[in-house]
Amino acid sequence: MFKKIKTITDMAVFKSFDWDRTVREPNNRIAEFKSVNIIYGRNYSGKTTLSRVFRACETGIISNKYSNPSFSIGLDDGSEFKSDNIPFLDSKIRVFNEDFVRDNLSFIVNPDESISSFAILGDDNNRIEKEIELKELELGSNEENTGLNAVKKQETLNYFKAKGAVTNAANSLEAKIKDKANKKGTGIKHNKVFGEATYNAVKLNKDIQLVIQSSYVQFPESKIHETVTLLKEDTKPPISPANSLSLSLNYINLQIKIKETIERKISIANPIKELVENNILENWVRSGRAQHEDKRQTCGFCGSLLSPDLYKILDEHFNKESEELRNNLEILISSIDDEIKKTPTFLNIDNSSFYSTYRTKLDDIKEQFRINTLQYVVNLKSDRKILKKRLSDIFKPIEFVQKQDVSSRIEAVLLELQETIDLSNEFTKSLSSNKLKAKESLRLNEVYMFLQNIKYQDELKKIAGLKVIESDCGEKNIDAQRDVKKIEDEIKALKSELKDETKGADRVNEYLNDFFGHKEISLSSVESLDGYRFEVIRHGIKAHHLSEGECSLVAFCYFMAKLEDINTKGEKPIIYIDDPISSLDNNHIFFVFSLINSEIVDSGAFSQLFISTHNLDFLKYLKRLLPKDRYGNNLERRYFIIERNEQESNIRLMPNYLKSYVTEFNYLFHQVFKCANAPDIAASDEHDCYYNYANSARKFLEAFLYFKYPNANEKDNTKLARFFGGDVRSKILIERITNEYSHLAGVFERSITPVEIPEMKTSAQFILNKINEKDPEQYNALLESIGNPEVNF
Repeated sequence: MFKKIKTITDMAVFKSFDWDRTVREPNNRIAEFKSVNIIYGRNYSGKTTLSRVFRACETGIISNKYSNPSFSIGLDDGSEFKSDNIPFLDSKIRVFNEDFVRDNLSFIVNPDESISSFAILGDDNNRIEKEIELKELELGSNEENTGLNAVKKQETLNYFKAKGAVTNAANSLEAKIKDKANKKGTGIKHNKVFGEATYNAVKLNKDIQLVIQSSYVQFPESKIHETVTLLKEDTKPPISPANSLSLSLNYINLQIKIKETIERKISIANPIKELVENNILENWVRSGRAQHEDKRQTCGFCGSLLSPDLYKILDEHFNKESEELRNNLEILISSIDDEIKKTPTFLNIDNSSFYSTYRTKLDDIKEQFRINTLQYVVNLKSDRKILKKRLSDIFKPIEFVQKQDVSSRIEAVLLELQETIDLSNEFTKSLSSNKLKAKESLRLNEVYMFLQNIKYQDELKKIAGLKVIESDCGEKNIDAQRDVKKIEDEIKALKSELKDETKGADRVNEYLNDFFGHKEISLSSVESLDGYRFEVIRHGIKAHHLSEGECSLVAFCYFMAKLEDINTKGEKPIIYIDDPISSLDNNHIFFVFSLINSEIVDSGAFSQLFISTHNLDFLKYLKRLLPKDRYGNNLERRYFIIERNEQESNIRLMPNYLKSYVTEFNYLFHQVFKCANAPDIAASDEHDCYYNYANSARKFLEAFLYFKYPNANEKDNTKLARFFGGDVRSKILIERITNEYSHLAGVFERSITPVEIPEMKTSAQFILNKINEKDPEQYNALLESIGNPEVNF
């Protein structure tokens, strides 16, 4: 149902109409269309233009006479229908206006033309009609929620409900994904470690596809800190090679020499028994000899004279072999001392020179180096001790005990150090790519954890399940639609067997005869090569030169009969009837009302009804329409008025006096009052009040004076004189306004001369003051009929 015409732009007098701005209730709420809508407007106010809005919705065509026309209509479901989308397909629309007459009854414009035919159901095949009835029963009704239409409605509801559930579930998951991708504070995009400025839901969905693959392995938590540290790395300078450490590490050869030296046996030619048995004494004598030989003749200890053969005796004890051994021992001891001095027990390497990924390994290398070099030094010291022991007792061999050689371990550690140095130096070349890989690893790990937290796979299973339900409901909906379409097509086919163009003409004739008593003119159905056509017949022959009233009657009866054609009957269309009483007398005006009331309103054969008119008598009848729904409840009516101000018109709610009172007399009184009560402003601001005043005043005085002096023999001038008394000036003023201004024939120059505003206003005030003076009771009643407005004169 149409709720309101929201806008009309550039369609004749509707230049920029805005419903919400002008169609307001007294409490300033926006008014709306109801089931039955009565529209009043004077001629040329824009009634036909308004009907063309509805006609465009019916036919899909807007007149090309308008420049850039457009309109929009608010619907009862809150949606909006725009002129760009015509025709309106949600409901049948049927419009009676001059365009309908021109399109279907061209004989009115050209007497040589005929009338477009239409078919209604024939009545010569009871069997088919009963079959149609059964199929319509099977089809059921949308309004009553019965039959296949009820099934279709329910299946459609089920389908959209299932579709909505899928949409909601998918939207919920997508919202979580969008938040994870973009949300400030928690979104991957804003992560300071692995986020990126262009990250969004699309990229997150791609990452999700990588993570859900069976080949993906969750990133170890133990490596997260290390990877984060890597991302903070800067490019480091090259590290010096490990071979810069000066270690001989010739321990095997050294042990061979030590073994040979400490185990060597020495033969003595004439050993001195005391010295052999006491190595301390032997060492004391040996060192004393060095202090005396070739230096002293007496003993430096006791002063005794040294024997000439003493040194010969000592040579036989301290022979060349023992001295060589002693010399070798001292050399070995010195070599060991040098080795101990130059062997570091720790690696003096700065960890910060290495990339973080190698620092743990570097710490392990340092520890292994420390352990093994300490053991190396321990072994050397133990060897030195053995050597000194043999040195102290040069003639006593010592059994050599083999020690574990750790030099190979040290060499392995140093080799591993060099490899680590090489890796760290090489890592510089791939630092950028490694950072990208690290970021990706951390990001994918974050995505993996996100999927675990939201139970992503469960969400997918849920959506998949809902899609199965949606698909099932969709198939059932299609089946239901197909079933309804099948029955509708069968009904249409059966009706096509029954359609009868002659019945269309007969129905028009029924209306002409039964409602208007026109038996001398009728429609006749004539078959031709192009199909059927209607012709107007008078006294058995084709009629020509129909009066305007006859044309109006035939056209409206044709429209009413066409509401029963095979494309309209049973559809409850939106109906718009524009001024159907043109050139009709009062009797025929009543019969038009009766036809509308009985065939449309009382039968309920409409979903919404619009009737516009310029005729106050017809408006009086239209107020008697009492539409009811199928339960007998009254349907709402709404009354509107179209007001034109110079070149532009607006729709407003009908004033209470016009809606509540049933005669033109009240309306004319209000027009005179508006002129008398108008403020002293330019005519451009109150132009309709002044331009319409002359005709309104003349017609009002004719009616008022007729009821005041109901004497048909008395002329209007005489009645004016009787009522206004001897005031000649006022009588002349009123005659001028009501005759000279309201009848331009013979005084055409008046039509192009500006209206004398003060003259108009003075005249209106004089008329009303005189009525108040002579009949205050009637004057007050007339004021009450237009809402008791404030009087400013």
